[in-house]
Amino acid sequence: MNLKHLVAVTGSLTLLFPSVLVAQELDGSNTAWIMTSTALVLFMTIPGLSLFYSGLVRSKNVLSVLMQCFAITCIASLVWLVAGYSLAFGDGGSANAYIGNLSNFLFSGIGENTLSGDIPESVFAMFQMTFAIITPALIVGGFAERMRFSAMCLFSILWLILVYAPICHWVWGGGWLGEMGLLDFAGGTVVHITAGVGALVAAVVIGNRSGFPSPHMVPHSLPITVAGAGMLWVGWFGFNGGSALAANGDAGMAILVTHISAAAGSLAWMAVEWIKFGKPSVLGIVTGMVAGLGTITPASGFVGPGGALVIGLLAGVICFFATQTIKLKLRIDDSLDVFPVHGVGGILGTLLAAVFASDQLGIFSGQGYNEGMAMGSQFGVQAIGVISTLVYTALVTFIILKVVGLLTPLRVNEEEETQGLDLTQHNESGYNH
Repeated sequence: MNLKHLVAVTGSLTLLFPSVLVAQELDGSNTAWIMTSTALVLFMTIPGLSLFYSGLVRSKNVLSVLMQCFAITCIASLVWLVAGYSLAFGDGGSANAYIGNLSNFLFSGIGENTLSGDIPESVFAMFQMTFAIITPALIVGGFAERMRFSAMCLFSILWLILVYAPICHWVWGGGWLGEMGLLDFAGGTVVHITAGVGALVAAVVIGNRSGFPSPHMVPHSLPITVAGAGMLWVGWFGFNGGSALAANGDAGMAILVTHISAAAGSLAWMAVEWIKFGKPSVLGIVTGMVAGLGTITPASGFVGPGGALVIGLLAGVICFFATQTIKLKLRIDDSLDVFPVHGVGGILGTLLAAVFASDQLGIFSGQGYNEGMAMGSQFGVQAIGVISTLVYTALVTFIILKVVGLLTPLRVNEEEETQGLDLTQHNESGYNH
């Protein structure tokens, strides 16, 4: 066979078996977009979530919330480096669909030329690290103004390893929910349900704030909260758009539907509040925005603009009434409404993904289902994902809190709580006046 024939045969085989004969190469545009998205998601926690939460607490606890979010950023980063990434995305083998292995301990095996798809694995690992950072940071809102700082640090380490990493593996790391075909584009189950349920369990175990539900427990600075909310909105484009792991149409559509749902959620919450209480509030419109963002997250890569509009409107209404139920009827002091906004939003969005991903709904159509999946079957898979995530998170979070409580008190004493966590936990004050 001469050289001309060899080239012809090789070319034909390349067309027939491109994945075998052509190694995947790094894509510069995709890499640049995921690096940008990584920065945007980190921006969501620091300073976005930090400011959003710190404005919602009383002035004597403003630094404690900022400190908790900052410390969790550092703690989660090192936990992810040491074992979190490997447990979530390491190959657990076909016999283990529930947890990865430690093959990437301390990011072992990840070098400058190591790829995950067509982007550097270092970029993929860092992008996923920012998700591992913001999820336990969201839980801070459930026990704000009363949890001891040392207990919070220990709880965050154990929760990341025992709750976040396994569920991340189930959904995105080759685990059993992913194999079932669960639709969770950017973290309805992995981030929002786990954080919401974790916050609710923590609020119940630690107990209500002293004096709850006193009318004096009002946000000390709504301007700070609004500034943080704006940062969350912008950062969420990296959260959902970056989850496409490419600079393509999926990323573009994810950003579009994210924005639509946020706007719809804001206006829906504002409208319900206006009707119920006679006046719309700034706190309401920004909380509705977060509800819209959290609810669209699992569906963002699968639905179209029409579906996003409906999802956002439902998020604003349903999450509003969920906050009323949790605090006023059940009297559970989920301080900053983590479960009714993120937990309920994550559940709602995960289930609605099965509806609006359909390509048979006219202007409300999405991108269609996994091959061979009908709406009823897909909804069943989504429900299994919701229930399993909810039950596992609640059970393990409860156990972690009890274990931490044996090692160190979970909450400050009544005198420390009255004085404020800024002084009693950090010997500092947010405002010197």
